[in-house]
Amino acid sequence: MSKNLKNTPKTKASGVGYLIDYIKSSISRLIPSTCLLCGIDGDHLICHGCDTQFFSSKIKRCISCALPIFSHDSHCGECLKKRFKFDTTIVACDYAAPFDQLVLSLKFGHRLAVASALADLLAKAILAPSNKIELPDLLIPVPLSRQRLAQRGFNQALEIAKPLAQSLNLLIYPNLLERVRDTKAQTLLHPDERQENIKHAFLPNPNYTDRIRGQHIGVVDDVMTTGATLHEVAACLKRHGAARVSNIVFARTPPH
Repeated sequence: MSKNLKNTPKTKASGVGYLIDYIKSSISRLIPSTCLLCGIDGDHLICHGCDTQFFSSKIKRCISCALPIFSHDSHCGECLKKRFKFDTTIVACDYAAPFDQLVLSLKFGHRLAVASALADLLAKAILAPSNKIELPDLLIPVPLSRQRLAQRGFNQALEIAKPLAQSLNLLIYPNLLERVRDTKAQTLLHPDERQENIKHAFLPNPNYTDRIRGQHIGVVDDVMTTGATLHEVAACLKRHGAARVSNIVFARTPPH
């Protein structure tokens, strides 16, 4: 299947939207920016020093849930006991200081330019020789409910997925899945309650069901905590014929 983003109409929310994204990206290259982590002026949202200091370590992670592991095994102990519906997870970092501030500034500070920096760091993690992961056929963001989308004004997962798809030359289907049930915020629930809360919350958009069967689908999100939401997304995709589901998430919450 072709992975040429420009030749696939369904990859575009609108031609105008992608033109605006391109203009913003071009302007950001011309106007000096401030590093989101250290505040030093420069040409990048994450300066070279912070990139080297914070994002160059090669932490071995569980191939399934992306938690750090300190053995020769490919899976952590928890993933050996319980099997998630997704096949693998790739992350750029742990959800801890100072990286959590990047997510918070995007999600609650409405600094949408941060999304491109997160996408760049994710692309770097995906393409790292040590990961040896197979690129998916297409990307989708974890969808928000209509109510949550109206409140926030944007879907942070989609804002990360758009520049990531361009960097990797992958197809993106923003509306392939729909959130059909408004759920309680997962962060407000005990880990044991999260799976039940999110159960059957997603369904494929009838217009795109033919894009699921037999495909390797990359699911983009900002943070992975228990994996309950991503498990449910993967379960929905596999019920409708997906061959493989890979999570592509900026940050992984460390175990408590």
